[in-house]
Amino acid sequence: MILLFKKTVLLALVAALATLGVSTLSFGSVSAAGPGQISNERLEKVWARQLRIYALMGHTDKFVEKAQQMIERASENGKDVSELQAALDAFETALKDAQPVYESAKGIVNSHQGFDDNGKVTDAEKAKETVRVMGEKMKEIKAAMDGTGKSLREALKAFRQANPRPERTPIP
Repeated sequence: MILLFKKTVLLALVAALATLGVSTLSFGSVSAAGPGQISNERLEKVWARQLRIYALMGHTDKFVEKAQQMIERASENGKDVSELQAALDAFETALKDAQPVYESAKGIVNSHQGFDDNGKVTDAEKAKETVRVMGEKMKEIKAAMDGTGKSLREALKAFRQANPRPERTPIP
């Protein structure tokens, strides 16, 4: 149960970061590219980061299922899971709202205009536009999630503090 709880908390943090950490991507000037331009290396890094976050977002159903199972086991063990369940329910509702935006980003990922299949820039202008549009989609997803990832993470933290792990007693 402890290992599952650790994994659940880790997944909650990943999900929260995926929904909360995509709001802004810095496109400041890079000295090697000149003023007002973005280097190909920077575009590739941003694109790789966007793809990682997008992939993480695709695993939220598994996370919700595992979190629900953990909540059910904790409830069966007499733990108060009401706040945790409410946070998970809000997260699930927000996921449903964000799903159409997530699906619409699939076309951007699949076409990856300006990038080759390995994420290398082939056309800097198209790559810049792809990164910009993908960033907008991620901002829309963040808005649809409306802070529920952070709330779920905080509920998990509060649950963990209210229900500390039992100390193991050494076997003599």
